Amino acid sequence: MLIEFDKAALMVIDVQDKLVPAIDRGERLAARVQWLVAACRQLGTPILFTEQYPKGLGHTLGALTALAEPPRVVEKMHFSVVAAGCLPEDWQAYRQIVVCGMETHVCVLQTVLDLLREGREVFVVADAVGSRSEENRQLGLARMRDAGAHIVSREMVVFELLHRSGTEQFKQISKQFLVGEQP
Repeated sequence: MLIEFDKAALMVIDVQDKLVPAIDRGERLAARVQWLVAACRQLGTPILFTEQYPKGLGHTLGALTALAEPPRVVEKMHFSVVAAGCLPEDWQAYRQIVVCGMETHVCVLQTVLDLLREGREVFVVADAVGSRSEENRQLGLARMRDAGAHIVSREMVVFELLHRSGTEQFKQISKQFLVGEQP
């Protein structure tokens, strides 16, 4: 099953100021999420940022929200975005949800399991999720895969959203995101 441009949206879970430093290779993860957000914005993919208890964990990294003008941000206290009931109503139209962020074994996992329970197709971007330990990241990914989520890479997301080469959009994306060293 492929990610389809007209059915997909990107959910960026809890990439927040005070949480990033606690994540294993947090700065690298933040750079990878930024790459994905920038590519999805250029492709016209809807983007939603979530924040877990922003009073304590800070807000979404400014470098991320600056890429999505105006940024769409929802706050939550539940670990799952679905359980928190904060998904915007218009997001019910997106059958496919591409998920990145932190922590893989907590908020990402619980959100993905709830999205799957709702009958959505969920694509977890393995190179753009993180936890405080690599072991917890791997366990979270394995559990989501076992539950039916599709585990993908950032490039897989971009190529599937593009669907074909030879277009002006493909040329622009290739030059900006697929050439040279990437985060």
